[in-house]
Amino acid sequence: MKTIKNFDLKGKKVIIRCDLNVPMKARKIADDNRILESLETIKYATEQEAKVIILSHLGRVKTKEDKKKYSLRPVADRLNKLLDSKVTFVEATRGEEVENAIKQMKPKEVIVLENTRFEDLDGNKESDNNKELAKYWASLGDIFINDAFGTAHRSHASNVGIAKYLPSGIGLLMEREVKQISKATTKPKKPYVVILGGSKVADKIDVIKFLCKKADYVLIGGAMSMTFLKAAGFEVGKSNVENKKLDFCVEMLDKYSNKIVLPIDIITGNEINKNTETHTRFINEIGEDEIGLDIGPRTIKVFKQYLEDAKTIMWNGPVGYFELEPFEEGTRKLLEIISKTKATTIIGGGETASAVIGMGYQSKVSHVSTGGGACLYMLEGKELPALKVLNAKK
Repeated sequence: MKTIKNFDLKGKKVIIRCDLNVPMKARKIADDNRILESLETIKYATEQEAKVIILSHLGRVKTKEDKKKYSLRPVADRLNKLLDSKVTFVEATRGEEVENAIKQMKPKEVIVLENTRFEDLDGNKESDNNKELAKYWASLGDIFINDAFGTAHRSHASNVGIAKYLPSGIGLLMEREVKQISKATTKPKKPYVVILGGSKVADKIDVIKFLCKKADYVLIGGAMSMTFLKAAGFEVGKSNVENKKLDFCVEMLDKYSNKIVLPIDIITGNEINKNTETHTRFINEIGEDEIGLDIGPRTIKVFKQYLEDAKTIMWNGPVGYFELEPFEEGTRKLLEIISKTKATTIIGGGETASAVIGMGYQSKVSHVSTGGGACLYMLEGKELPALKVLNAKK
């Protein structure tokens, strides 16, 4: 598969599909990590004297009112401050304004087009990979580079669609993501230990099946551990339990009793609130009015024994409600443990990535993925659609 470094970019119009889907509050960027991660590929293209055209989505655009909330203008403004190159924002996804702006471009300049998902207001053309839209976007450039790992599991006009009509490759971020996550999905160094957390078993059934086969140990925390604990016969009070997935959890516990490691104690509260009274409970002591919201100190010690000996660690999903201070300790302590190991450590995007970055451990792990959904897709052993289309062009 070609990367951006396999192309002669000088003077070429290079369309780069980035993942600039950053969290916004009151139309201001709350976390610019995805922008920062995209800079390497953009800078490489401008240094090679390319004319760079950036496509990205932002948020979910369902109504015309959403266009006010999810314009890419703040992102373009941030890029303008971070890049040495001139960055121009075009308030359109297609049409004369777009075409004229591109005609006037000089080498090393950057144009950011408006949110690709604005096209979804006219028949879901972006998300449904509309052929006409993909052809139009492809007509704007000479080369297409997909650097948006966060959307690589989706088949959209701006990633899979364009790639069918232009010489195409992947960017430096996409290349790094695929290489790092492949280490945990193909031939990981043993012992291979996985931490699975987050809220729903239902979202990770295929992942759990795949990783239980592949990994030496699967340590389960977060809200999903409550469903597993109930499946194991424990009462978990008012904790979030997916009753429809209890049979699946029983099956996994029976089949992989030598691999799956559940919490032995839990930090509980009567409600999900930073001011709630907390208790540390053994898993057979959870009160009927209590909610399990973090792993306890004894569980941390148990998990530590597995993590310290690991050669490869994959983590997807926080082990507690880390957004609230009383329930962040489990996630923080595991990060501290992992940061001191010599293992290859992969953080699987989403909320886990937010926790790692927010707690200051980003530089102390091997890789923090920018795409939770795409990472899960790879962890299920599937080929990403955005890569499949490129492989098909070999």
